[in-house]
Amino acid sequence: MPTTTATSTTTRPFDRQDAKTLLLSALGGALEFYDFIVFVFFAKVLGALFFPPDTAPWLAQLQAYGIFAAGYLARPLGGIVMAHFGDLLGRKRMFTLSVFLMSVPTLLIGLLPTYAQLGLFAPLLLLALRVVQGIAVGGEVPGAWVFVSEHVPRRHVGFACGSLTAGLTMGILIGSLLASWINSAYTPEQIHDGIWRMPFLIGGVFGFIAVYLRRWLHETPVFAEMRERRQLAQGYPVREVLARHRPAVLLSMLVTWMLTAAIVVVILLTPTLVQTFFAVPARLAFHASSIATACLITGCLVFGWGVDRFGAARSLLVAAGGLLVSTYVLYLSLASGDTRHFIVLYAIAGFFAGVSGIVPSIMVAAFPPVVRFSGLSFSYNIAYAIFGGLTPPLVGWFTASWGVIAPAHYVALTCVIGIVVALYLIKRPLPAM
Repeated sequence: MPTTTATSTTTRPFDRQDAKTLLLSALGGALEFYDFIVFVFFAKVLGALFFPPDTAPWLAQLQAYGIFAAGYLARPLGGIVMAHFGDLLGRKRMFTLSVFLMSVPTLLIGLLPTYAQLGLFAPLLLLALRVVQGIAVGGEVPGAWVFVSEHVPRRHVGFACGSLTAGLTMGILIGSLLASWINSAYTPEQIHDGIWRMPFLIGGVFGFIAVYLRRWLHETPVFAEMRERRQLAQGYPVREVLARHRPAVLLSMLVTWMLTAAIVVVILLTPTLVQTFFAVPARLAFHASSIATACLITGCLVFGWGVDRFGAARSLLVAAGGLLVSTYVLYLSLASGDTRHFIVLYAIAGFFAGVSGIVPSIMVAAFPPVVRFSGLSFSYNIAYAIFGGLTPPLVGWFTASWGVIAPAHYVALTCVIGIVVALYLIKRPLPAM
């Protein structure tokens, strides 16, 4: 693994400028993730409005989910391209561009004519806007991790990455809460007649505010020093990543697999799975989901702090082990027919899903600054596209083969991988930032 020297590796204290950088980065990330995820909360309405009226409801909703998935498929392309220019031209430029590219399509979705007004062009435009959103988020997440890790003092990189991951998760929570409020405050007819546009318009407007706020951020000291010393990447940084840093790519993809299981299975799929397999009422399932997501935010902060205090490897060992045990306890309790402790057990599993806050610290340390953005973005986005896309059907297949505990088995598999990575890193620590 590479060694690095840069301005951000000094032992200076965490100051007000660092706090400002972290706050503005987390705020922009939360708004951008809100813009990306709010689509799924209104997929049913969008399916009815943007496809022919004689389309079967289930097919219209499936097509809407297909458009939602297109955003995920576009993530690797956006991430690799934006990371390329981030390594060549600067982190800040791409960091600002990503939130702009998310804000514009989100606002336009809120203004988009429906099928009744525009015909077949309506779903095509919706698809195009969703692809742009995917390109934006593909650059935002890796770019944000690199940006904050290269700004803060070395001994605070773990907390900075954990805080930023918590901010991204906050965007999911905001979208979920807003969708719940709209569905409780308005009738289905009112939502269908135009209220559905509200969350997209709000997201677009606040996204432009985030663009403005990011103007006050400065280029990272690490990149500024490389530019001053004329040590920037040449040609195609991703080519160097694949040629010289394949162990770091493999390591990053493995921990990203665990991250996708924590987020996709524990946070996003569990509310639906517990309704289907354990007859948990929808209201209780989504109430518990909101609490679990809040605990996930807390977990990201705690485990991010743990990286700085105890090291990434030991923190990963504890978090991965905790996620394995807590997920099994949650699903075994539900399988026994006991739902009395569902909220508490789900909250604990959500907290240990905060292992997500450790993953970026590992990845930013795995690559040298000259190709860090490209290396992290390639590894994270490719792994997320593969494992994030395969997780739902895999969980469904495992459930048919292994029964209702299958989701816990899948999460446990990725946790074992995380534990193996942690033990490897204890023996072969990554270099300091």
